[in-house]
Amino acid sequence: MAPPIRFSFETTGVSRARLGTLETAHGTVDTPQFMPVGTQASVKAVTPTDLRATGTQILLANTYHLSLRPGEDRIARLGGLHRFMAWDGPILTDSGGFQVFSLGHLRTVDDDGVTFASHLDGSAQRLTPERAIAIQESLGSDIAMVLDHLVGSGASIQAVRDAMERTHRWAGRSLEARRRADQAVFGIVQGGIDRGLRAESARAIAARPFDGIAIGGLSVGESKAEMADALEVVAGVLADDPRPRYLMGVGAPDDFFVAIEHGVDLFDCVLPTRLARHGQLWTSRGRLRLGNAGLLDDPRPVDDACGCETCRDYSRAYLAHLFRAGELLVHRLTSVHNLTYTLDLMRAIRQGLRDGGYQALRDRVTSQFAAPSDDPQSTGNGPIQACSETDPASDLRLDE
Repeated sequence: MAPPIRFSFETTGVSRARLGTLETAHGTVDTPQFMPVGTQASVKAVTPTDLRATGTQILLANTYHLSLRPGEDRIARLGGLHRFMAWDGPILTDSGGFQVFSLGHLRTVDDDGVTFASHLDGSAQRLTPERAIAIQESLGSDIAMVLDHLVGSGASIQAVRDAMERTHRWAGRSLEARRRADQAVFGIVQGGIDRGLRAESARAIAARPFDGIAIGGLSVGESKAEMADALEVVAGVLADDPRPRYLMGVGAPDDFFVAIEHGVDLFDCVLPTRLARHGQLWTSRGRLRLGNAGLLDDPRPVDDACGCETCRDYSRAYLAHLFRAGELLVHRLTSVHNLTYTLDLMRAIRQGLRDGGYQALRDRVTSQFAAPSDDPQSTGNGPIQACSETDPASDLRLDE
C-alpha cells in the first residue's frame, strides 16, 4: 500500500495575494511559484543541474507525451519519473487535456473520454479520466491533474457549457479512480470567459475533495482583460478556500501580477524557454532580441542585473553570433537566462509581498513589458505574446 500523502499548503494572505509553502514528498515549494515545462521529461536544452541553478523548485511534465513515448510502464520499470529524468524535486504532471485539444480534427470527444490519433505515428489512442489518473500514478509525480475538456475562446456558449459539465463529470470519475495515497490530485475549473459559467465551475470543483484547484481554459485566445475578469470571478468563489491554486499555461511577466492579485499560487508556461530558443530574452530593462544587428558588437552581458551563467560568462555579441550561426549552444544559454529571469521575478514578488515593495515591482515590470524598453537594444514594442501552444513562435504545436 502506498504511504500516506505528503502534501500540505500553508498561506499568509496579503489581501488576495498570498505567500505560501507547499510541502510535497520531494521537497518544499515557495509560492507564488513558476514551474518550467518539461513536456517529455526534459526542459528543452537544459539539464537538471541548470534548472537548480536557475532557482527551479518544481517542474511540469506531460501525461500525453510520456504515455506515447517512452510509455508510462517503461518509466515505472525504470524507477519512476523522478529517477528517469534525474530530477529529485517536486513534479506536477498535466493530464494531457490541452495537448488533445491542440489536436483539433485529429480527436473526437464523447462523454466517456477522448479518441485521438497519435501525432507520432497516427495510431488510434484513447484517453479517459481513469486512464489519465492511471498514467500519472505510474509516472509517480507529486501532483496529478484530472482530465478536462477544454474549448477555445471562440466557442459558442453552449459548447463551453457542455465542455464544463463534462469536465465536472470527469472530475468525479478521476477521484473515484485514484489509487495512490501519496500523490496529490488537482481539479480543474473551466467555463471559458463567461462569468456565470466560471462561477458555477469554481463552485463545482471546490465542492470536491481535491488537494488543489487549477484554473484552466485561459490563455487560449482571449484578451488579457477577459482573462483578468475570469480570474476575478474564480477568486470570489474561492475566497475562503485554503487549497493551492494553479493557473495553467500562463507565463508572461506582466500576467503574473494580475493572477497573483487574484490568489493564484502556481504557474506554468513554455513561453520563457520557447522565446529563448527564438532569440527573445527577458531582462530587467525589458525585452532583447538577438536578431538585432546592433548586438553583434555589444560586449555587455544580456542583463548586468542578472547572476545567471549566461550573463556572468558570455556577451551579447557572442550570443548574437551563436544565434545567427544556428549553434545549439545558444538554446541552452538563452533558456538558462530566461528561466533565471522568471524565477528571480517570482522570488522578487514573494519578497515584495513580505516587505511592501510589491506595488513598485509591479509598476516597473508591467511598464517594461507593455511599452518600449529603455534599453535601446531591446525589442520592447508592445505587449508580450500570450503563453499558448498555438503561439506563432511555436516550433511544434504539441510540444514545448
